[in-house]
Amino acid sequence: MAFRRAASKDALLLSNLALRSKAYWGYDDKFIEACKEGLTITTEYIAKNPVYLLEQKNEIQGFYCFVVAAEKLDLLFVDSKHIGKGIGKKLWKHLILIAKQLGLSKFTIDSDPNAEDFYKKMGAVRIGEIPSTVFSNRKLPLMQVMLD
Repeated sequence: MAFRRAASKDALLLSNLALRSKAYWGYDDKFIEACKEGLTITTEYIAKNPVYLLEQKNEIQGFYCFVVAAEKLDLLFVDSKHIGKGIGKKLWKHLILIAKQLGLSKFTIDSDPNAEDFYKKMGAVRIGEIPSTVFSNRKLPLMQVMLD
């Protein structure tokens, strides 16, 4: 397994991985379709933000991205066929190193409710809720990580 910075050629693969990962949690097709725009990774997004992926034998197993100016972990997804196999933990260890290299002392996460327990296990703390960008009556956990 190896980490590398995402390249423009990875945009479609990362977008599809994010949608598969979101669908893993049993969301219906209407919800996944509503998430599509927000989970589309563009070449511009990759050029503007530090996006890292973990791959083995040319297969992307997961990825994450920071929006540095907002001090935010914007995306973290594990391919659905690798959920529960320790990939999330490997991504987390790497992203903590990168966050420190980027000069972050803390960062927030707009968490999917299904991911909240994972983030808590990794040391994040729930600091509130934020409205969903997909459905107005849905609230998402707002998490925070403080770095040493």
